[in-house]
Amino acid sequence: MNRAAVAVRALICLGALICVSALFAQSGEGYLKVKAHPGRAGVFLDGKYLGPAANFGFARKYTVPAGEHELRLEDPRYEPVVAHVTVTAGKKTTISETLKALPAPQPPFGTIRTEYPDKFAAIFVNGKYYGHAGEFNNPVQGLLVKPGEYTVKVVPQNGEERQETVKVEANKTTVVRFTK
Repeated sequence: MNRAAVAVRALICLGALICVSALFAQSGEGYLKVKAHPGRAGVFLDGKYLGPAANFGFARKYTVPAGEHELRLEDPRYEPVVAHVTVTAGKKTTISETLKALPAPQPPFGTIRTEYPDKFAAIFVNGKYYGHAGEFNNPVQGLLVKPGEYTVKVVPQNGEERQETVKVEANKTTVVRFTK
């Protein structure tokens, strides 16, 4: 085989590879990067918890299916933000949002502390996102709430959800221990 024939075959193979790559990229996945203030806001895509916004740091992005998605940012101290985002296959989509602060609640408070091995697992109280397990898992951290009865749920990024109902008293700490 002469050099010209080898070169033609190489070009045909390269062209086929480019076509297959382009076809895969169009029907495949894109990337989502979220910049939010505050950084502890929970990021939800189509209702699935992806983690705190601070996880989307300089190099962090999430691989998501191409297409239309609902993005929700939640933090208990701020009004939630809901946005519709279009992710293009093979491309990075960056969203930047600043949440609007809510008025500060007034005491008395009790404290809920959670213990769970996955520090990025979402913590919900009475169905509302409040943060991730790593924010409420040691003696100097906790979630301040009004005294009363609460359903506390942990939602790991991978694995089974768990929940427990607890009674919180003023000026006392209630520890909720979840196992994987």
